[in-house]
Amino acid sequence: MNWLISPFSEFEFMRYALASVLFLSVSAAPVGVFLVMRRMSLMGDALSHAVLPGAAVGYMLAGLSLPAIAFGGFFTGLIMAAGAGLATRLSLIKEDANFAAFYLSCLALGVILVSKNGSNIDLLNLLFGSVLAVDKPSLALIAVVASVTLTTLMLIYRPLLIESVDSTFLRIVKGRGGVWHIVFLMLVVINLVAGFQTLGTLMSVGLMMLPAICSRMWFSRMETLLIGSVLIAVLASIAGLLLSFYIDIPSGPAVILICGVIYFFSLLFATNGILMPYMKHKRHRKLSK
Repeated sequence: MNWLISPFSEFEFMRYALASVLFLSVSAAPVGVFLVMRRMSLMGDALSHAVLPGAAVGYMLAGLSLPAIAFGGFFTGLIMAAGAGLATRLSLIKEDANFAAFYLSCLALGVILVSKNGSNIDLLNLLFGSVLAVDKPSLALIAVVASVTLTTLMLIYRPLLIESVDSTFLRIVKGRGGVWHIVFLMLVVINLVAGFQTLGTLMSVGLMMLPAICSRMWFSRMETLLIGSVLIAVLASIAGLLLSFYIDIPSGPAVILICGVIYFFSLLFATNGILMPYMKHKRHRKLSK
């Protein structure tokens, strides 16, 4: 117990980091569930890369100031989402290909901006996050994002769920599916931006997607999917912070590594995993004998 508690009881920066990843777990994981249900998992990854140029500009102007980085990342993320959507409507290229083209260009631009105007340490902090960078203003912003996300999801839950399952039905009944889609994309962007300080631009999407994917392997009902994704994200966040503290590795990759371990465990042993049908068949054969 001392091994689990002492890093958080003795060091203030670890308590800030813990609070930030718990807020992100409660906020980003449910958003990831809707991305999985809407078959938009790769779009989350694309948006996480797209916000890097704006974050880099914010960093160049104000240093490690989360409000500046957040505003820049949010601005470029929305531009990227709108640009990819417009390109899809005006060309014959499908949406996933346009998102790939936009996010690769944005990632390259962001890395060049940071490399030309900062150091390798600055680039690593933006890409992979830093526990030491989480301060009170950063924590307050992450808490606000979590509150806004949960409140918005609660308000648009029913139409968003219907659009995720059957968008044609929502269009027939004039349910304004496009409006909910735009609102949902904004929630994705602000959660990716909120994950900068602790997880970095490359890793923040991991806490959004991996717990949601793992939860989908264990549960089928939407309510349990959402709760399961949050619990998995919380477990991975705490374990990742402890891992990064004791073996001195970046916090963002450590948290996502634990998420990856849970994913591979779920892939094998979950209700909808690889081994479960085989185990059920084997048990059925034993009972029949």
